[in-house]
Parts: sequence; structure tokens; C-alpha cells
Amino acid sequence: MADRDTLPLPLEVRARLAELELELSEGDITQKGYEKKRSKLIGAYLPKPPGMEPSMGQERRTPVTPSSSSRYHRRRSSGSRDERYRSDVHTEAVQAALAKHKERKMAVPMPSKRRSLVVQTSMEAYTPPDTSSGSEGEGSGPANGTPTSSQEGSINMEHWISQAIHGSTTSSTTSSSSTHSGGSGAASRLADVMAHAHLSKSENHSAPPDVTGYTNTTDSILMERPQVSSNTVPNRPVPKYGNAELMETGDGVPVSSRVSAKIQQLVNTLKRPKRPPLREFFVDDFEELLEVQQPDPNLPKPEGAQMISMRGEQLGVVTNWPPSLEAALQRWGTISPKAPCLTTMDTNGKPLYILTYGKLWSRSMKVAYNILHKLGSKQEPMLRPGDRVALVFPNNDPAAFMVAFYGCLLAEVVPVPIEVPLTRKDAGSQQIGFLLGSCGVTVALTSDACHKGLPKGPTGEIPQFKGWPKLLWFVTESKHLSKPPRDWFPHIKDANNDTAYIEYKTCKDGSVLGVTVMRIALLTHCQALTQSCGYTEAETIVNVLDFKKDVGLWHGILTSVMNMMHVISIPYSLMKVNPLSWIQKVCQYKAKVACVKSRDMHWALVAHRDQRDINLCSLRMLVVADGSNPWSISSCDAFLNVFQSKGLKPEVICPCASSPEALTVAIRRPTDDSNQPPGRGVLSMQGLSHGVIRVDSEEKLSVLTVQDVGTVMPGALMCVVRPEGVPQLCRTDEIGEMCVCSIATGTSYYGLSGMTKNTFEVFPMNSNGAPISEYPFTRTGLLGFVGPGGLAFIAGKMDGLMVVGGRRHNADDIVATALAVEPMKFVYRGRIAVFSISVLHDERIVVVAEQRPDSTEEDSFQWMSRVLQAIDGIHQVGVYCLALVPSNTLPKTPLGGIHLSETKQLFLEGSLHPCNVLMCPHTCVTNLPKPRQKQPEIGPASVMVGNLVSGKRIAQASGRDLAQIEDNDQARKFLFLSEVLQWRAQTTPEHVLYTLLNSRGTIASSLTCVQLHKRAEKIAAMLAERGHLQDGDHVALVYPPGIDLIAAFYGCLYAGCVPITVRPPHPQNIATTLPTVKMIVEVSRSACVMTSQVICKLLRSKEASAAVDVRSWPPVLDTDDLPKKKPPLLYKPSNPDTLAYLDFSVSTTGMLAGVKMSHTATSAFCRSIKLQCELYPSREVAICLDPYCGLGFVLWCLCSVYSGHQSILIPPSELEVNPALWLLAVSQYKVRDTFCSYSVMELCTKGLGLQTESLKSRGLDLSRVRTCVVVAEERPRIALTQSFSKLFKDLGLHPRAVSTSFGCRVNLAICLQGTSGPDPTTVFVDMRALRHDRVRLVERGSPHSLPLMESGKILPGVRIIIANPETKGPLGDSHLGEIWVHSGHNASGYFTVYGDEALQSDHFNSRLSFGDTHSLWARTGYLGFLRRTELTDASGERHDALYVVGALDEAMELRGMRYHPIDIETSVIRTHKSITECAVFTWTNLLVVVVELDGSEQEALDLVPLVTNVVLEEHYLIVGVVVVVDIGVIPINSRGEKQRMHLRDGFLADQLDPIYVAYNM
Repeated sequence: MADRDTLPLPLEVRARLAELELELSEGDITQKGYEKKRSKLIGAYLPKPPGMEPSMGQERRTPVTPSSSSRYHRRRSSGSRDERYRSDVHTEAVQAALAKHKERKMAVPMPSKRRSLVVQTSMEAYTPPDTSSGSEGEGSGPANGTPTSSQEGSINMEHWISQAIHGSTTSSTTSSSSTHSGGSGAASRLADVMAHAHLSKSENHSAPPDVTGYTNTTDSILMERPQVSSNTVPNRPVPKYGNAELMETGDGVPVSSRVSAKIQQLVNTLKRPKRPPLREFFVDDFEELLEVQQPDPNLPKPEGAQMISMRGEQLGVVTNWPPSLEAALQRWGTISPKAPCLTTMDTNGKPLYILTYGKLWSRSMKVAYNILHKLGSKQEPMLRPGDRVALVFPNNDPAAFMVAFYGCLLAEVVPVPIEVPLTRKDAGSQQIGFLLGSCGVTVALTSDACHKGLPKGPTGEIPQFKGWPKLLWFVTESKHLSKPPRDWFPHIKDANNDTAYIEYKTCKDGSVLGVTVMRIALLTHCQALTQSCGYTEAETIVNVLDFKKDVGLWHGILTSVMNMMHVISIPYSLMKVNPLSWIQKVCQYKAKVACVKSRDMHWALVAHRDQRDINLCSLRMLVVADGSNPWSISSCDAFLNVFQSKGLKPEVICPCASSPEALTVAIRRPTDDSNQPPGRGVLSMQGLSHGVIRVDSEEKLSVLTVQDVGTVMPGALMCVVRPEGVPQLCRTDEIGEMCVCSIATGTSYYGLSGMTKNTFEVFPMNSNGAPISEYPFTRTGLLGFVGPGGLAFIAGKMDGLMVVGGRRHNADDIVATALAVEPMKFVYRGRIAVFSISVLHDERIVVVAEQRPDSTEEDSFQWMSRVLQAIDGIHQVGVYCLALVPSNTLPKTPLGGIHLSETKQLFLEGSLHPCNVLMCPHTCVTNLPKPRQKQPEIGPASVMVGNLVSGKRIAQASGRDLAQIEDNDQARKFLFLSEVLQWRAQTTPEHVLYTLLNSRGTIASSLTCVQLHKRAEKIAAMLAERGHLQDGDHVALVYPPGIDLIAAFYGCLYAGCVPITVRPPHPQNIATTLPTVKMIVEVSRSACVMTSQVICKLLRSKEASAAVDVRSWPPVLDTDDLPKKKPPLLYKPSNPDTLAYLDFSVSTTGMLAGVKMSHTATSAFCRSIKLQCELYPSREVAICLDPYCGLGFVLWCLCSVYSGHQSILIPPSELEVNPALWLLAVSQYKVRDTFCSYSVMELCTKGLGLQTESLKSRGLDLSRVRTCVVVAEERPRIALTQSFSKLFKDLGLHPRAVSTSFGCRVNLAICLQGTSGPDPTTVFVDMRALRHDRVRLVERGSPHSLPLMESGKILPGVRIIIANPETKGPLGDSHLGEIWVHSGHNASGYFTVYGDEALQSDHFNSRLSFGDTHSLWARTGYLGFLRRTELTDASGERHDALYVVGALDEAMELRGMRYHPIDIETSVIRTHKSITECAVFTWTNLLVVVVELDGSEQEALDLVPLVTNVVLEEHYLIVGVVVVVDIGVIPINSRGEKQRMHLRDGFLADQLDPIYVAYNM
């Protein structure tokens, strides 16, 4: 810290340093991150050593062998680039961005996958990746010069942009690397730098970022791991997974463990600094503050003047232009019927059919006549003028489509062209059906071939497609139609305002809208296209585009007819077979015009080598339909480069911009003047993301090069408005949405007036708020700006816009970056989707790509890591999730593209089935609430005073007072249970105390008072004889649940020994269960073990000796053959405070704790339960619990002897054979009180869910049950108890009968519902307040609400207070704190706690630090609160309800807040139907979520994003590791509680055999 004090640091830097130190101490950033941020803060103020270039010092150069760089050269120059979004510039930029990342070594841990999930993982097939090409010295050398704009600070905007756009140098080195520029000076410099990057490979080459962390980062990992030295690890054998012993976590991580190394690697990686912290917050309806992006004052802001709207040239009126399109058809059909109109191709590229204008005219008439007169009856025709009709034609049959389309125009019905539905479940087909339904379509026109190909039902009819209206399919082939009569003639009018056709459009969310185009708009649009493209009669045009919509329809079907042109139509299927087909047709037909997409130019580039005699000099115009896409420029450049030598003139390439709403927005005109180069803009991505246009000067990497799409259409007015809010005109250097005012646009979304108003009736306003025109404009959905000379530039689409953290990113740009990452061909056929999902109040970017079928795991992972870095480097935005799916599995659009909204839908519902997933929530989620700062605690006295002042009562409550209850309890006069048993054996010898049932529900054995007494005597005799035991010796009882256990227990009491009940080892699982038995026997210092013959054999078996050291067992006595004689004298203890028995149990945190129960406490316990449940000898109680610890043991062994009631014992293990056993017994014995565990309840809910009817018919009746208590040591599981109540309500179970009890180690039963008293209540608390240790009651169903059920009534003789676990001060009503208990049946202390004795000293005798400081309390270790309710209890007092929230040991401290695992687990289980169980735990500040998958392993990776999303949304936490395992891997103890610590130990020791482990970045 010395340097900090001596340096003259500004105040804000000091403040930031203090903040950093706080973050470090809170554990919110790691040491590494702290150091990095700290050095960054004070770096500017440190004196620099002389001669150090700031950027040179940090670089680590790695020499590259010449061979690899020459291989790189070879691959670079091969020229076969088939990716659609490639531009060399972009590739260079991506390479350089990756090189930049290299300095900060990214050690991304690779996910681990089960073998069955891995497609192919041969390490031999894995070649080290090629080195990347960006030269490191780029950014630092003085050669860069100073950026132009900064020299002349006063450059005015107009000049500045025009310089950016026109300053394009004409040298062309590689395809487009230097024709792309930022000011001409910058451009030539860029070219030099690029050239330098090519030449200086050998001496200055950056190694690729090491992302897998397998190779040279391991050394750094080992250094960061806690030092494992021999003296910190006790020399204890590490137990196997699932053992009760605490495994060495913390420091003693098994070093070999892959998992912990990976977690360490993840932790190290997460030490990288996050995005800059955000300053401001908005309050999310609570003091939980989510950060919200505040505009940073230094962000680029638009500075230009307000733009003026651009007017297109006059739409010239040519005298012979037809008054409507039908009139044009009539004219050509009658005066030149032989002229060719359309030539179609077969898949071999041979002309299939030539449609002449004469045939088009006569057939269209025939179609018009038939649809008007031959559908329906004469009186009731099915179609009238103005009705909508679907056109369903395949892409290889433009002729039939054209005839049908013009037939509709002639009949004045409205055609709605749609795709052919191939199956009933096509992606998006349902939405198209919705469009047809809303347009009221009842008839579909189709071709013969198409009709035959449609899916048919069993009787040959076409089925109704999902979501489609009922349609009549009508085939338009001439042979099926009747000839119109001589006197019939279509009514040909001038173009008017009737709807001509409806074009469908798919929105971002997948919904399909219909854009209506009027007849006048149709005609005007054709005229505008004719004028701007200079179309003349009888020109030949080659069309590769889809003729049903968009540019393909406008040029190839409509405008062509107006001008009597000849269209050569190339179907998609032919392009697939022969990508050059369109170029060949251009040569063959000497075509003047071709309409293509960038894709078609790319495909031609790939295939052009085989061709010799290509000549493109006939082309005067090459319309690039998607020329507005920012990445189409590279296709255009590359295409020109290759085909310029084949006669292609540069001015021929004409990109255009269009949208379904505004039709053609702008198109570059084919000029004859080749000296005027087309406009180029080299824009800074950083600027674009803030919506401003900045010529890129400094940062060579993140630029977007855009080409102009020409000027506004003739007769149109164009302006640019702000995309959000009021349509305000943009400034000249601002990106906005293009709007067009023209006759030639769509007029509405069919049937949607609200959306229509927002899109087609926009009135842009100037800065004074006045509309700029009285005519409405139409929003085009395109983002861009108008450059100098009125040239339009498009930078993206509104649909692809993703606003992340207040900055705008375009999906297409991100796709382009991803596809430029080496290896280029990694994404299968370039099929990649980018979209955003909303998580935690912000958009998050998701990238989904199809990976090549032959890529290995390493390839995939390497590629994914590079994509993340490239996108981060170029766009400065984090990718939230990157998923790879097997090739050909993403939903397709009809023309083979990716169906984006469907892909997003699949991703969100978890049915995408990726084969690789990488999530980076740590890097991109920057708006989490600030970590909670623990305030200095207010002293307990102030709390007390505060509560008094605010009228709050101190939270305390008690059960009925035992001293004041007068009852004729005969057992009260005995101090010891052994005496009660002797008294019952004398007074009621034949009364049955215990009945044990077997799995068939029949009585296996029973015990009367005298039988139990006699057996106990014999056992006492045996202990004295064979065991030679003294008074007070400890005896371990290892019995299955049953009657032997009870007899052995009383035998020990008769002999004066202290019994310990131990669950016997599981015969199928000795290896993991026997060590626990052995440990309890050792820890309890048992002098001998009593057991049955079967278990005795088991303890001596081979398997047992493999698991533990058999020789060190104490003597083992089997009680199956008892001596015939009774002991001379029964032991009578002298002091009731001596030990009666020890109760051992393993807590959920894996601690083994034994508590001491004295005779006094045992009797008090039994009496308390007798009073609460009103038990006496005539009662029967059914018990389905494990009898080894806690309340389960007391109910099984002790209560019947004390109260004299009959206990019907049902071992829970028998329910696995017969799930209905417990409930059938309850019904058969007419039981009023029954006790079970959560495991039993779950077994019944799951196992009997479908059998309630059959159980009813077997006479199962639960109407007599008063209390059904779940014995538990946790927060009540409301969902389970409620579903149990609902399920068995039909069998007579009263919902109020089901309740829970609560006990813990210090007091085995604190609450138990009992018979009298009010029903258990439920409250809803705010989960976010709970994290801050506060209770805030909310309404049911409010967001973030958590239902809590009262844990039963407080037992007689029990007092409870709520205390602050840190300060030990008393808390007020409804405040969350630790539950402290005072009662006669508290345990008297731990016998031993395995592990940590020092901690536990105050568990049994704590005093409050203020208030009543005299009473001694036992601390339960559970958080909860007391709340006084409106109900009254039996004594007429207001009833105090106790709500248990969760164990302090289990709670996780994350980001300064307290989380209960069960809350996170509940959210996770809800997120996907295949998650059956979930457990969470923390490891080095990372949250680990383990989910059990009930489904195919292919679904495993679907769960990763869903789990991450739900925990972020509902708990504001970032999941560090997601582990997907098989069903049954999460260990559950006998009480049905999850053993999260065992799970953690098993995970870290690599014992889970997970299906998939994802490490979130």
C-alpha cells in the first residue's frame, strides 16, 4: 500500500481503490482481478521506466515455425470461400481481435461429457489450431500516424462523412482489404498494415489463445490452488462417496480430482475484470437494487445538423405505360402472343417450358373465369371480387404461379402467395395458417404436381395442417379447367385503391403478418422500378430469387410483364446442383439483367474454376437483392474481382434495399460512367452501437464497411427517424429507421389496425415537434442513414436489432464475426443463428450454430472460445450463450435458411438438443444488484427499545405449561421408563403395545406388556452373563426396524446400560453403509454390539471385511437365542439425570452428532407427546418411520410404553414393495393418528397417484384420520404435503389433518401439530427480503413470494424465542433469527461431535445478551420467525405460529446475502419437465447446481441455459457450474433430506459419473 500513499492520487481514484479493497474482502472479485484493476487505476500515476513502449512490455512473443506459417499462407490463398458473410477485412479484424486477447490468457475449463454423449473424440484427429494472423505490433508502432479527425477538430459533419464515404482508394490487393477505408490516408495506411501483416508473419507472430487450458496453463492453475501440504491433511483414509464422514473439502481437495482443478481454472478465469461497473440503479419494487445502464457522459453523441428528407426524381410519365398491370397483360397477349414471357428450367439446367404472352393471357383468363364461376353454385359462388385466395406453388414452377397470380388479378380476387406446406409440423407453418385464417382464405390454388405431393390422409384427402383454416384445394392446370364462354371477358379497370395482393412477412417473434398492396401501389412500383432500372421492351432477365415475394416477385413476375420482358427463372433446386447455372444462363441468353442474392454470388465464386467460356459483358445490371446487408459488400467485391476478367463491368453491380412494408426502398442505378466509384462507408462498430456514425480512425478491428444502395426511388420521399419513441428526424450523423413516403408501398398489415398505424401511418417530426409532411410515411424496418449525394446506406434491420446494456448490436454483424473465426468452415454450411433473449431486465445474446459432422470436442470448444473472444474484441459485447447443434438439425425455412424464431423457441423451451454449450453469464451479466454490505449490527438493546417504541412484541412463545396440567397420568409417578414398563406388565399384562406389519399388510409379530417385559429381562441377563457389562456401559443396537429393537432397548435399561440405536448396513450396499455403522459404534464408545443372527453374519462377511477392519469390532451378541433364565435383580438407576440413551444422527451437512438423553428428559418428552396427541391405552397409532433417531425413535420405542397406546409399526422399507401398505393399515385399523416421513409421503404421492380409484374400491377410507404428521427437521415441504392432501382427498383424508413436526439435534421435537388447537397456517414472504434476513409478508401469488407453512404447534413444556445468531439479542415478532428453545426434554449435550467440539459448546446453554439474561437456551441452528396470528388456541390465548425457514449450516452466503438451497432448487426443478431432482451447493464462491435428468442424454445440454436463466431471474445469482447426472445420484438420507455436502464431496472427487458438466464463464 506504500505506493498508494506517496502518490498524489485524485480523490475519485482513491475512492475507487477503497471500493476495490472492499470488493476483495467481500469476495466479489478475486485477488488477480483486484490487482489488475488496481494497477489499471494507479497506472497513470506511476512513474514510467524510460524507453518502455506501453504496449510492448506486456507482450509475450512466441516464435512460429516457418512450416506453420507457410501452411497458413497456402490455406489463405486458396480462394474457395463459401461462407456467406466473409470479407477478408473482417477476417483480418477477427484474427487481430483474437491476437489481442492472447495476452490475457483465457483458461476456459472445457465441459466434461459422458462418453455416450461424445460423437467422436479421437485425440489423434485433433491437430493444433493454426496460428492467427493479426500482427501484434499493429497498434503500437508510430507508423500509424494520427487519426485524421482529431487533427482538425472543427471539421463539419457533412464534410466528415463525405470524406469517409468517398475516400475509397482504388488499389485492390486482396479481394477487398484496401478498397475499404476510413479517409484515404487511413486507407492506404490500413493497406500497408495489412501488407505488413502478411509479410512479417515469420518474425512477429502471435500464438493462438490457449483456451482449453490443457497445455501451458496448468502450471498457473496449480499455483492458484490452495497449497496442499502433508501436514494439513490428516492421515485418514478418504471415505468413498456417500459416506457420513466429512470428506476433506476446503484445503484437502483430492489433488488428482479433475473437477476441482477445472473449478479452480474457472475461478482463475473469472478473475478477469468484468465490464466497467455501472453507476446508477433502479429500484425493483424493493430495496434489492438492479443496476440500470446510465448514459455515460463520454459516449459518442450525434453532433450533425437535423437531416432533410430526401426526394427521389420525378416519376416520369411515359405515354405508352399501361393504366394497370392487367391492361399490360392484355396488350402483350393480343399484339405479340408469340413473345416469350417466362422460361423455366429443370434440375439439369435444360429449358423445361417456355410460357409466351399469348398463353399467359389465355390461361389467366381461364383461371379467372373458373374461380369466379365454377366454385360453389351459381346462386352462391364461393369467391367474389375482393376475397382472398392462397397461392401454393413449389419453387420450381414459376409458370403455374404466374398464371394463377394473373388469373387472380383478372378475377379481382386477392392472391396470398405462401410456401408449400411439406409436413404437418413445418417450422412456422402454424403461423402461416394463422395468417390465412385471419385473411378469411377458404380456397387454395395449386398445381397438379404440387397437389399430388401434399401429405394425404388415409382416404386421400389433404389433412388440415396445424393451425390452418379448412381449405378447398383447386388445381389451376388448364386441362382441369372449363373454357370460358365466348361472350365472357374479364373486367379490366385502371389501377385503383383495391387490394392487389398480400405478401406474407415473418416477424422477429415468428408471427406472420400479411402486407396488403393496392393495385395503384403495384402499378406505381412497377413504373418506378422500370424507370430506375431503365427496363425496355423484350429485355431478357435471369431471376434466381424466390418469385413468390419480395424482389423476385417485383422484378420477375410484375415489372417484367409491364415491359414485355423475357424472364429466365432458375429454381433453388438447380442452384443447389449447379451454383453456376445462373451465370451460364446469362451467357447463353445474353441476358441484360440478373436478380440474385449475395449467396448466389458466393456459390458462383466457389464453382467458377471449372468454367472457361464465361462471358458476362451482356449484363448491364446485376440486382443484388440483399445488398442492404452489411456483409453483402464482400460478396460483391469478391465477385467483381473474379469476374471482371470475364467481361463483368464494375458499374453493373446494383445493390438494392427493400422490405415487405415499403417494397423497394432504394436501388443503385446502372450508370455508364465507370469513373464514379460507388460509395463506401467504413464505420466504427463502437459508434454504431450507440447509434451514431463515426468514421473509424483509431481502432482498425471493429469496423463495419457498408456500401450504398443507391438513391431513393422515383416519386418517393425518404427520411430517417429515431427507432424508439416518437418518430423524430435523426441528425445527419445518426443511425435511424428509414421511412418512405410514396404511393408505391404497402398500405396495411391485413386485419391489424393498431400495428398498421404504427408502421404505415407515421408522421415524422422535426426538432420543433412539427410533422415534416401532411402525408404519412411507412417504416421500412431498415436501419441506416442518408450519406452525401443522397446515397442511402443500410447498417442493419430492426428485426436483427439487439439492445444489450443500452447499446445496439445487429445480429447479422455478430453472425459475420462468428463466421470469420478460424477454422472458417467450422460452422456447417454457414448455418448459424443469432438472437437475444431477455434475462434479468436486459437482452442477452445467444449464438446457435450447426457444427461440422466431423469436428471433435476439442475443435468445437476451441472454436467456441475464439468466437467469444472475437465478438468481445470487435463488438465489445459478451455472448451469453453459445450452443452448437449437430449438422442439419436447426429448423429450416422453406428456402433452406434457418427459421430464427423457431430456433429461439426451441432454445427457450429446452428442446434444441445442442451437442456443445458454452455459457458466459459471469462476463455479460453486469446489472446484478450490488453485493449486500453487512451494516454494523445495531446493539441488541437498541433493537429491544426500537421494538418497544414501535409497539412490536419480542418474539417468544410457549406450549402449555406442564406443571399446570392436571390429568390422571399414572405414568407420571415413575421417574424411569423401565419402571413404567414393569408397572404395565403387572397391571395390564395382556394389553398389546406393539404390532409389526409385513409388506403384505398382515401382522408379522406383536408384543404385549408382559411379553416385552419378559424379553427385556432375558436380554438383561444375557448382557450381564455374556457381555460382562458394567452399569453405564454403552451398547450399540444394530437391528432392522421391528420388535427386536424395542426389546433390546428395554433390555439395556433393565441391565443399566446405555443403548444406541444404529441403522443396520444395507446388504446390497455394504461398502458405503457399513463404515457409517462402524463409525457410530466407535464414536459412541460402545462396549458391545447387539444384533440379530442375519446381521451378525453380515458383519462377519467377506464384503464387510473389504469395507472396514472387522477385527476391531467390540464383542457382537446375537439376541435370537436368549438364555432361559431371568437376571437375579433388575437395575434401578439412582439419579434421573443420568443417561437413558444416546441419539446419533448424521445431519444434512454430513456431521455425525450424538446427543445425550437423560431419564428426566425422556420421560418429559413422552409426557409432552402424550398430552399433545391425547394418547391413552385405548388408542391406536400407526407409525411409518425409521426408528433410529429423533422423534421417529421416540414414537417407535418409547411412547407406547409411557402412554399405553397400541403402536402399529410399518417399516418404511416395506413400502418399496407395497406403496399402499401404510395407508391401507391406517384405514384397516381405523387409526386416528399417524406419523410418517417425507420419503414415505413422496413414495405414496408418486407411487399411488394413478391408483386412487382402485384403492377406493378396495375400501381404503382415510376419513377417520385426525392427524397425519410428517416428522421432519427442515422447513415444511408445502408442495409435497399439499399434493398428498389433494391426491387422497377423494379417499376421505381431511386436508387439515396433514401437518408437520419440527425437531433438531438439541431438542428432538419442538413442534407437533397434535389434536386440539388451530389448523396450521401458511404465510407468503418475499424471498428477496429473506436473503437480507428480513421477513416481509406479501400476498399470495405476488412475484418472488415464497409460501411457508407453520411447523405444527409448540409442544407442552417448550418455550421458544427468536434471537439474532450473531449478537444473541432477542428479536421482534416476524423478524428472522435463530430459533432458541428451552424445555424439559432438551438433550443434555453432545456425546461427541465428530469433527469440531469447540464450536458446539454454546449449543445447549446459551444466554441472551440482553433482556432475560438468566434463562438457559439451546440453539437449534435453524432460522425462523414467530408470528402472532388472529387464531386462538385451546387456552383462549392468541396463537403464536412458528415458521422454520432453514438450517444455518445449509444456508449459502453469496454476494453478501443468505440463500437457502431449497429455494434455488425449487426454481430449477420447475424450469424443465425432465429435471426430477436438484441440489445446489457452493464451492469457492461458485454456485454449483446438480440436476437429475429423467430423459435421454441428448437433453442434458438443453438444461444448462434454462438452469442458468431461472437462477438469474429469480435469485439474482450466477450459476458457476451446472452438473447433469442420472436419476438417483443426489444422496437422500432416511428422513428424505438431501445430503448436499456428500454430493459436493462426491463431485469434487469425481465420483458422480455425470452426463455433462458445464462450467459457466
